[in-house]
Amino acid sequence: MLPMKYRIALLVLSCAVGSGAVAAGDASSAPMVLLISVDGMKPEAVIDAQSRGLKVANLRAFMTDGAYASGVRGVLPTLTYPSHTTLLTGASPAKHGIYDNTTFDPLQHNQRGWYWYAEDIKVPTLWDAAAAAHLKTANIYWPVTVGANITYNLPQIWRTGTNDDLKLQRALSTQGLEQELSADLGRYPGGMEETVAEDEIRARFAIRLLQKKHPSFFTVYLTGLDTEEHLSGPFSPKSNETLERLDTIVGSLRAAAEKAAPGRATICVVSDHGFAAIEHDVNLYAAFRDAGLFTVDKDNAITDWKAMLWPAGGSAAVMLADPSDQAVRARVKALLDKLASDPANGIERIWSPEEIQRGGGFPQAAYLVSLRIGYETAYSLSLPLITKPSNLGMHGYVPERAEMRSSFFIVGPHIAKGRALGEIDMRQIAPTIADILHVRLAGAELAGMTLN
Repeated sequence: MLPMKYRIALLVLSCAVGSGAVAAGDASSAPMVLLISVDGMKPEAVIDAQSRGLKVANLRAFMTDGAYASGVRGVLPTLTYPSHTTLLTGASPAKHGIYDNTTFDPLQHNQRGWYWYAEDIKVPTLWDAAAAAHLKTANIYWPVTVGANITYNLPQIWRTGTNDDLKLQRALSTQGLEQELSADLGRYPGGMEETVAEDEIRARFAIRLLQKKHPSFFTVYLTGLDTEEHLSGPFSPKSNETLERLDTIVGSLRAAAEKAAPGRATICVVSDHGFAAIEHDVNLYAAFRDAGLFTVDKDNAITDWKAMLWPAGGSAAVMLADPSDQAVRARVKALLDKLASDPANGIERIWSPEEIQRGGGFPQAAYLVSLRIGYETAYSLSLPLITKPSNLGMHGYVPERAEMRSSFFIVGPHIAKGRALGEIDMRQIAPTIADILHVRLAGAELAGMTLN
């Protein structure tokens, strides 16, 4: 649930929009926005598609029919959940409260649980702003949507990968919605089913939901490219094939939106982060254990800790059990400096708390380990420090890295055609969509873009 001050702000906004909300409810004139996320899509995959041998005509059409960014500078860390929350709030992770994909869980009691729950978001989302203006909203699988303020919601959630996950998913969705759509379309995928084949199924559900419920703001999340890029790396033959299949999905979604809301549909395609090829795992946990910063029992279960890592793919935050313990802080800094002094360990640099604060991520972290491209944080508690990679592609590096740039493409009745925007900041996207919907987004850190 939102903090009280934001609930009050939304109530005030609801009264303030007044007659504007009535106009927005007029189906013949109200704007409709479809926001599609293609997880892990690098901008050059579309902008330079021809030189890379990629056939993505539907995505390329956004460049001539609308506006696009050469790249989107992301947030710290460049991970799925923090980024998708910024895309819906216009705020940095330190402000919106979704600091990583997984919650900080030093004793692993939460079994690597993710930030699934919308109540953890500390600022209003576009869904909240739309609700305050009495607009219908819908969602297919967007991250951090369990319990979100969405009219028709099929949220992202999983636990074990068994059929009970499907029951959990149905229980946390808008009552009866999945069953209503499944009656015609068959089985809706579970939360651990994230290949492009499941994207194709979810897209069919999205189109049917669009046809039946007519939302004014609709979020659709497609994850198959990210899944394949982790497995085989960015721009691998399989990743390219996956993106080409996703291009067909995007074309179908755009056509459905423009048919459902002729002359008033804006379609925006974004991604959450870029990708980099991986060659090495860095077992920082093993180094921390070897230094006595946490202890384990005979079964390798963590029993106590003084300093612990919060992994984020190409980076890792370092958390202290007692932030006031200067002796432990000094031990951690000495260890990190020693590890970083050897180039073979893949550490680019160690960020101070002040640098982390300026970067807008991990507000309670003592340090941030920024890895070089080609290295990823791993989970082994045993040395050696450097091992073979668990993935062939990864993200989560600091947003300064060009490899982490994400995508922004938009078409609509009030969007200039063929407009190149240059590089933009991810925090500009949510307020831009708010402007199109004629709603106000409290908490956004930057103003929206002018696209006409």
